Amino acid sequence: MPRYFNVKKEVIIMELDSLSSLEKREILFTDIKNAIEVEWINTFKLPNDDAVTRSVLTMSDIDSAEARLRRFAPLIKMLFPETIDAKGIIESPLVEVPDLKKALNSEKIGANLSGRLYVKLDSELPIAGSVKARGGIYEVLKHTEEIAVKSGIIDSYEDDYCKLASPAARAFFATQKIQTGSTGNLGLSIGITGAAIGYEAIVHMSAEAAQWKKELLRRNGVNVVEYDSDYTEAVANGRAESANDPNSYFVDDENSTDLFLGYAVAAKRLKKQLRQQEVTVDKNHPLFVYIPCGVGGAPGGITFGLRQFLGDDVHCFFVEPTQSPCMLLGIVTGLYNNISVQDIGLSGKTYADGLAVGRPSVFVGDFIKPFLSGIITVKDKRLFEYMRLLWNTEKIFAEPSACAAVHGAYCWNHSEEMQNYIYDNHLNRHMENATHIIWATGGSLVPDKIRQEMLEKKV
Repeated sequence: MPRYFNVKKEVIIMELDSLSSLEKREILFTDIKNAIEVEWINTFKLPNDDAVTRSVLTMSDIDSAEARLRRFAPLIKMLFPETIDAKGIIESPLVEVPDLKKALNSEKIGANLSGRLYVKLDSELPIAGSVKARGGIYEVLKHTEEIAVKSGIIDSYEDDYCKLASPAARAFFATQKIQTGSTGNLGLSIGITGAAIGYEAIVHMSAEAAQWKKELLRRNGVNVVEYDSDYTEAVANGRAESANDPNSYFVDDENSTDLFLGYAVAAKRLKKQLRQQEVTVDKNHPLFVYIPCGVGGAPGGITFGLRQFLGDDVHCFFVEPTQSPCMLLGIVTGLYNNISVQDIGLSGKTYADGLAVGRPSVFVGDFIKPFLSGIITVKDKRLFEYMRLLWNTEKIFAEPSACAAVHGAYCWNHSEEMQNYIYDNHLNRHMENATHIIWATGGSLVPDKIRQEMLEKKV
């Protein structure tokens, strides 16, 4: 039975199988419009074999991306001394957080979470201090490799990549621009890395971007262009400016498979970390992963990688702010980036600045549907509560957008949809053996004064 939702001048047509499905979809859409927290289970998800078969990206693409990062490791170690101990490999720890689990399961919060709880500390990734260090730095390096080979700075992919730091190489890169549009963290990864290599780095930043992030970029020699409007306009203006300059390359968070594959490498490394910590992932030991979602590239890439490496035994959930659930809105309506949260009356404004995105990625929403378990939304007030909880129990600081992921672990005992997911996937007998991972996407670069203000903030 078709149903029509009027969204400004758009008409959304939804084909549904039954009246009950129709009613549920209407309730979901109404709740999204009213900024009510929801837990949406993805009915488009496919078994891993089917999802992988239909994908235009493959395991070999992820392997290729990882190999490129290894080729650049000597240069990264040279440019960024903080990566010396890791030999130029940009990676974050995976840590178990039993005290956080105990606090979530307290009578006051009542999460009733079974199994083991971990935090993936992308908040501590070197150089950019966020998950964006994965995709953003990777795309800068890929572009650098391509033009360096073409210009003869390096002879082949087997050459010494430290040549890219030579005076001649830096003189060449100084004639080139690298640009992006950002709410903050992607700009840090692109800007800092680009400037370190020698590019003229330009970051177009939306109104939501934190002032300290703009100042940090400028201290690193990056040109910051500020906008009074939201992320979408910052990206559009940056993209247009770059397109008019033949020596400029634009890192497009809304439409980049290179960013996506850089994020996907995290899954291959996480599989190794799980093995090192003797964490089993199989049908009797399910893995649940909660990832904050803005435009969708980072959580999409991570989810794609996890399903490639761990198959049907991993269950990935995106978490978005109630005022800016762009990926949820795009998938539920089937309009993807052709609808914005503002179109249905939401503000798009949130303290989770990295998630303050009105429209999802051009390709991620449709691409990730077969791999994704669901999307959860969270009110801003909870972000600061989770931030304090994480800090007080484990002395781990994560910025507001990163703390959205904690809500995923909270929801199991407070959501009929999440409980149904357990039973529909025959997981009810295995939850005691489950592993849960909160993907902390940023926070280590937040200045101490602002960090303290965040921890004390009441919303």
